[in-house]
Amino acid sequence: MLHYAVVFFVIALIAALLGFGGIAAGAAGIAKVLFVVFLVMALASMLIGLIKR
Repeated sequence: MLHYAVVFFVIALIAALLGFGGIAAGAAGIAKVLFVVFLVMALASMLIGLIKR
């Protein structure tokens, strides 16, 4: 998940540098969503690991 978030962030940066504002905004939005999903899954995994322990 984190890898894909970074990939979309890089795509957003490149699109912004080239002047494609709409594409950059879309890619940045996708990167934000993927990063939040990554955080939720990481926290859930940590909590499950602590409970099983």
